[in-house]
Amino acid sequence: MKIAELSVPESVKEVLLGLGISELFPPQEDCILAGVLDGKNIVLASPTASGKTLIAELCALKHVLERGGKVIYLSPLRALASEKFEEFKKYCTIKKPDGREVSVGISTGDFDSADNWLERYDVIITTNEKADSLLRHRAKWMDTISLVVADEIHLLNDGGRGPTLEIVLARLMQVNPLIQILALSATINNVDEIAGWLNAKYIVTEWRPINLKEGVMLQAEVQYKDGSSRKVEQETHFTIINMVLDTLKNGGQALIFASTRRNAVSAAKTVATHMDKALYPKSGSKLVKRSLEEKTRKVLDEEAKKILDAGERTGLSEELADLVRCATAYHHAGLSGAHRKIIEDAFKDRKIKVLTATPTLAWGVNLPARTVIIQDYRRFEAGLGNYPISVLDYKQMAGRAGRPKYDKFGESVLIAKTADEADFLMENYVMAKTEKIWSRLAVEKIIRTHVLSTIASGYADTEQGIYEFFGKTFYAYQFDVKAIKSVIDKILRFLDEEDMICVAGNRLLATKFGKRISELYIDPLSGVIIRDALQSKPPILTEFSLLHLVSHTPDMGPIMRPYQREMEQLTIQTENHMQELFTDPPDQLRDHIGYAEFLGEVKTAMVMNNWIEELPEEKIIERFSVQPGDLYRTVETAKWLLHAIDELSPVVAKNKEVPALSHELVERVSKGIKRELLPIVALEGVGRVRGRIIFNAGYQTIPDLKHASIEELTNLPSVGPRLAKKIKEQVGGFVKKEEWADLGKAPEGTPQKGLFEF
Repeated sequence: MKIAELSVPESVKEVLLGLGISELFPPQEDCILAGVLDGKNIVLASPTASGKTLIAELCALKHVLERGGKVIYLSPLRALASEKFEEFKKYCTIKKPDGREVSVGISTGDFDSADNWLERYDVIITTNEKADSLLRHRAKWMDTISLVVADEIHLLNDGGRGPTLEIVLARLMQVNPLIQILALSATINNVDEIAGWLNAKYIVTEWRPINLKEGVMLQAEVQYKDGSSRKVEQETHFTIINMVLDTLKNGGQALIFASTRRNAVSAAKTVATHMDKALYPKSGSKLVKRSLEEKTRKVLDEEAKKILDAGERTGLSEELADLVRCATAYHHAGLSGAHRKIIEDAFKDRKIKVLTATPTLAWGVNLPARTVIIQDYRRFEAGLGNYPISVLDYKQMAGRAGRPKYDKFGESVLIAKTADEADFLMENYVMAKTEKIWSRLAVEKIIRTHVLSTIASGYADTEQGIYEFFGKTFYAYQFDVKAIKSVIDKILRFLDEEDMICVAGNRLLATKFGKRISELYIDPLSGVIIRDALQSKPPILTEFSLLHLVSHTPDMGPIMRPYQREMEQLTIQTENHMQELFTDPPDQLRDHIGYAEFLGEVKTAMVMNNWIEELPEEKIIERFSVQPGDLYRTVETAKWLLHAIDELSPVVAKNKEVPALSHELVERVSKGIKRELLPIVALEGVGRVRGRIIFNAGYQTIPDLKHASIEELTNLPSVGPRLAKKIKEQVGGFVKKEEWADLGKAPEGTPQKGLFEF
């Protein structure tokens, strides 16, 4: 089917034809024939790179341009949301019937907001959690949504993300029964059940634009799913390295999946030591070899410099830069967002040839490679030890093989150590079907926040109304709402006992406290812990008091677990800070596990305390054995929970010092600064490092900066002319034209050193 034949506006066709897209892939054609452009609900289950996003785009533009509708695109991850936002922006030059251009917005953070500004956008990209938050705030524009695109619908099976996606879809169907649903998925076993729940047609296909050869590698031989096999040249003693070198010599890129962060780093280092064999030619004239080598080294040095310049220089950034110089890198959640972005872009641009990663990348951004190598099929899971991954996880990783426009085929291989293991992997992964998707909703810890939000946001005000709503969930479709009734009853008793809801006649109403807990998007249990803590007062109230309190809530998520070597020191620190804690530690002898968890909370609080005392990032990483990504995640979570304390403390805190302290801590944790820097870092373009430089140079107040000359500010390390001018404008200072001219810099449009904070 040709793009020109589609029943979409000509302006949409022009954009696609301008990008060289003139014909639909088979799965896309199937969706059109199934009525996706006619408003039919569709579940499309097809492999990576089979064109699912284009169907979402066509459907969205149909709603916006012909039906005056509004579209919400649900993504499981912020990185994926940003990727989809960039893809949809290509349509922003198209004019709507009212003469205005199509607009695309994105919102993935700040859960305590209705984001009413999103109302002016036609297509809104959000994470599942942000959409849930918007529904809790009863954002009026959510009632006008005519199309919801649910990306990665198979993540209903994920215990962490699945329940939120399930609730959001059930809620959107409740708010607007006529809403069109387009659900996109990897190939899954029971797509018919998901389609039945969504009242949708389903399309299942294994079609890919690039053929995927799945196989198992044992020593020097790869056995493929189709029965064929091939030998791989043995250039080293490492099976994985030989596969990598084979790929690179044939013009491909390799993506290696490792079970842990440590294994991913180790694999990258091992690969890097052999990259000279693939990067630099062994034959040809000396002049040609030297020219190619110089060009390659220059390109990789530039990427390495980006790594070193992105944030404070640490041992990790230097390690990563060294790997990048070898056209190799690793990618996992412990990296900073800036480093991950540089690596992703360099891999997409084919500068980095080999990337090692943890499995989370398989569910994340689109980074295809010629060859995917799955180093091991076991993952560590708490309580289970090393446990075999699911077939669905394997298929997600294997599906990254094959780069559209570059490769004629993609190749994925599982590494086997013995012949028996090779047979096991072939039978249980390569030849196997993916598992069924099951709802993960019926867990008290997960469902209690959704029960409260159902009442607090006015979606139901009776027990029967609550049961009716949960009767619309995927869980109820697969099982029966009666199976979840006892859990809901228990939660309602808990919410009533903790004064989050009250009974008025036969109606259930949220109290002021309960409604605020729901809007703040925190677990009701976190709300109880915070409220009960603030009803008392530690003998000494400090920043550490509140930092430990937020670390003690279930919403902090994975706390920074203490290593065995840290236990003694953390015990001493706990004793030293005992007078500052809202909560007493468990008995060390009677509850060893609970005590160890408490020490983890203390460690998390100590990391945050060092952060706001401006300990350099590298020192924090070294002192506490944490990684940048984990540090930033903890900072973001602590900021969110401190905001919750700030909002709740005027109502529930008996200690009048708490509101002021929590309000101040939100900003200090956000920026990683001491109290004295608060006025300075409030200026746009000034962060913790520049703020300290400016403060130590004697500019300690806004009046100090107002009276400073632009030349004085420009001479400070990391402050360039444009930032100096920006600071002066923000503090109300005046920059004379001749003073600016003396610096020999154009005031507008010229990039200068010091533009970006680090």
